[in-house]
Amino acid sequence: MSEVTDLSNSSKQKLVSDMKIVVSDAEEILRATAGVAGEKMVDLRERISERLRDAKLRIADAEAALVDKTKAAARATDDYVNENPWQAVGIAAGIGLLIGIIIGRR
Repeated sequence: MSEVTDLSNSSKQKLVSDMKIVVSDAEEILRATAGVAGEKMVDLRERISERLRDAKLRIADAEAALVDKTKAAARATDDYVNENPWQAVGIAAGIGLLIGIIIGRR
């Protein structure tokens, strides 16, 4: 279950990172077109600026939620290991054995 959580968190981190890059690129485009005149361009830049502000807020919220979920998963894992140390050792040994078998076949 922890592996699934790790993969999910990794995907979410990648998504947040990609969205930050998109926002940064959009801001750069806005700065590059700042000298372009015209009522339609002014309106377009204004709408894009609003959407970028909204996107930044959503990215910050998603990042905070991701951090909270990661911390909760880490706490749950820590609690489980502290409550069931021998089961945790057995699970870790089993996973290690499976990885060893897989690596040994290559």
